[in-house]
Formats: sequence, C-alpha cells, structure tokens
Amino acid sequence: MVAFYNLENFYDTINNPLVNDEDFTPTGAKHYTKEIYLDKIEKLATVISQIGTEISPAGPALLGVAEIENDTVLQALIHHPFLVQRHYQIIHFDSRDARGIDVALLYNPSIFLAEKAAKLFVPLPGNSKEAYYTRDILYTTGWLAGERIHVYVNHWPSRRGGEERSSPAREAAARVCKNHFDSILQQEPQARIIVMGDLNDDPDSPSITQTLAASPTIAQTRPGQLFNPWTRWYRNGIGTLANRDSWGLFDQILVSHAWLPPVRQGFFFHSQHIFHPAYLTENTGRYKGYPMRTWDGNTYRGGYSDHFPTYIVLLKNLK
Repeated sequence: MVAFYNLENFYDTINNPLVNDEDFTPTGAKHYTKEIYLDKIEKLATVISQIGTEISPAGPALLGVAEIENDTVLQALIHHPFLVQRHYQIIHFDSRDARGIDVALLYNPSIFLAEKAAKLFVPLPGNSKEAYYTRDILYTTGWLAGERIHVYVNHWPSRRGGEERSSPAREAAARVCKNHFDSILQQEPQARIIVMGDLNDDPDSPSITQTLAASPTIAQTRPGQLFNPWTRWYRNGIGTLANRDSWGLFDQILVSHAWLPPVRQGFFFHSQHIFHPAYLTENTGRYKGYPMRTWDGNTYRGGYSDHFPTYIVLLKNLK
C-alpha cells in the first residue's frame, strides 16, 4: 500500500528566523503551544495508524507527506506509540519555500529498501507567484519487496493569487517531475514509477492532463505514460478537500504503465482509496462536511488536516 497525506501546517513550536513560521509559536498569532503541538502529533498518528488497515494491517509501506516544517516533527510523529511499532524511516530535504514547509517520504524498512534520494528544484516562472521559491520535489528510488521502483513526492505551488495566474507555476513543477521520470523511462522503459502529492490541481487540470500527460483510464494509458485513477472520481464529485462548498481532488497518486494489469509478474495496481472515516469530517460550523481542519483562522479547532489522505493498493500474484 502506498499513501499520501497533507499534514496541514505541521510545525514545531520553535521560531526559525529563516522562514515565516512566527504564527506557529507560543507567542504567535495562533498561540501554538507545546500542548497543541503534542495534540497535533497524536491526531496525525491516529490517522496514519489506521490508513488502509482493513486491507493491509501493516499500513502503508510508503507514505508521502506534505506541509511539514522539518524532520524534528517527523521524528516525533514516527515515535508516537501509535506508530513506533512500524519502525518508519524518513527521507527529507529542506527546501527554500517561504513558509518553511517541505515534503517527505516515510517508509517501512521491512518492505522498502531505499537506495538513493534527491531533491528536484522547481524554478518558478516570473509573475506566477508572489514568492520566489516553492517546495522541491522529493525523488527516491529503491526496492519494494525486491522490485525496483521510483517515487516522487510533490507539493506544487498553491492557487493563492488566483488559479489562472498561478497555473504556470504548477505546470513548471509538473514539467520538472516529468522531465526527470522521462529520463528514467529512456533507460528503463518498464520502470515502475509513482508520482504522488498535493498537486494543488484537479485530475482534469492542464498540469496533469497535458504537462504530465496522464491518462484517465487504464485502456488509454500507453507505455511511457502515467495512469491517473482519480479522474472518474473527481468527475463524480468526489474529493479530498473542499472550498466554498466545492470539492477538489488535489491529493493524487499516479502510476506508470508498468504497474497496470495484466502483468506477468510482480506488483500491479489494484485500487485507489480516499481515507475519510466519520471522525475526520467536520461536524459543525461553516466547514460542516469538510475535512476537519486543525485551525479555523487563528483558532485551534483541534482537527486533523484540511485534506483527506489517499492511498492505492498494489497486489502481487503469488502463483
């Protein structure tokens, strides 16, 4: 099982003078105390400990995460009593994002053996965003139960400033990702590639359908292309986050053609899922029905995240 979760402003309580994290300190606008921080850790550990366990009790072998400040918060998370038995390891690089948030990959070392990792810089086109820098893309390659795979964890530039104005920034991130996995496919045409993340675009957005060249069905996916299993869900009104009573499906996991059935041997893509038990859904107020967020403005709501996690199930024929 492979999962992705935007952890929504997962900061520590210490002011980092190099980034804009002042709100997330005890004296900041959100009065972000140690008690709130520890509650945030427990809430996130609760969710991660339950993602997909009705299918695989071991939980995700790979978990991409976004909106984390540093590896300090991740170390606290993976050592929480709800998760410590999984012995998750962390792959993380600092990026130059103005908010000081990064992406990372958590992995179960009994299932995945990491071999190499790198961060991919995303240059932003002029006037597409007010900030000069966005999150780097995290690339990792290694062995999933003995099979070589390539994984990309993304958090593309937001729509702040307007969807139209900011779309070239997301297309730039998509281009960096595609150029990198195309270089792998040139050397390894049957490469098993996973592209996941908060793409800040929906499955039918040009950054995904055109720049990534992702296909909406297995039948349409050709060698060298990605399959996007979320397109039909999005068209049916299903999403992972909501804004102004409209659902978006930004949290996507895409797979390359080599994962698609029928395959002669090894793992193959089986199904996609959004993890949204009732306790993750807001039950009151202006966000009723939305994912239960951590913050309502500067007021601590005590929720989990403003995004639902997503995951895909990979199966293997043992005969």
